[in-house]
Amino acid sequence: MPEIIVGRCGTVAIIGRPNVGKSTLLNRLMGQKLAITSHKAQTTRHSILGIKTRPEGQILFVDTPGIHQRGANALNRYLNRAARTAISDTDLALFVVEALRWTDEDAAALEAIAIAGVPVIAAVNKVDRVASKEDLLPYLQDLGQRHPFVDLIPVSAANGDQVEVLELALLRGLPEGEPVFPEDQITDRSERFFAAELVREQLVQRYGEELPYRTTVEIERFEAVGGRYRINALIWVERQSQKAIIIGRQGEALKAAATQARLEMQKLFGCPVHLEVWVKVKKSWSSDEAALGRLGYGDGPSDGRGGG
Repeated sequence: MPEIIVGRCGTVAIIGRPNVGKSTLLNRLMGQKLAITSHKAQTTRHSILGIKTRPEGQILFVDTPGIHQRGANALNRYLNRAARTAISDTDLALFVVEALRWTDEDAAALEAIAIAGVPVIAAVNKVDRVASKEDLLPYLQDLGQRHPFVDLIPVSAANGDQVEVLELALLRGLPEGEPVFPEDQITDRSERFFAAELVREQLVQRYGEELPYRTTVEIERFEAVGGRYRINALIWVERQSQKAIIIGRQGEALKAAATQARLEMQKLFGCPVHLEVWVKVKKSWSSDEAALGRLGYGDGPSDGRGGG
């Protein structure tokens, strides 16, 4: 007989390699978009808290940057450090892997969880892409030999398969406790932070494989005026050639990205948005520890002004 879940509350860190579907899974669990997504690795740069309140309890989801082996500049060191810090401060880890795949970065993510010593549930994602479900059984058996998981649950973040089963398993793994946040609060991040993220999402989705990793977004103005938000966003790049690519011929590429970002903001904020976007060059910002700190990348929580 299934355990009756009553009065649980705790933190769940979503951990895995880049591009395994962690942010898509968070959005599915939350029932709305909190984290930006794309098919490209390392889309997530900041840990984002998603607060899910159910009658049985409250789950505090922490979406983290993917643990990776890509480069050794200051930004990449920050991303790995942020993910590992999230594990150490959590009640339960949700380890996300892709069905039928196992890489060195998956192993590194699982090793980080093991070092932290927290209980872990594995979500085997993207099962909707597996042509023969019979192929899953040996994969699940092999995965189960890698770590003493509390549970192994095949899911599809894309279409929602088994996500409710996963959510109930996570609740069962949390300690008893009262809710930490009001039931109508869904995150601790500011609207300013999400404005920056939605601009950066367009950069990740629209431009070449490397260019988005050399850009970040800073919100210089965020004001409510006459029933609408007026937002000024600054895109930082590292070279003049990158600036030219983002702007595009006669500014058309930047205009298209800004228009879509504005529409996404209006959906999220529920009001009209006037958005202006500029592009500026700051040489090697992603390798400059001081610059990263000013842009919101650091050991403490971001106020949403940078990198967003």
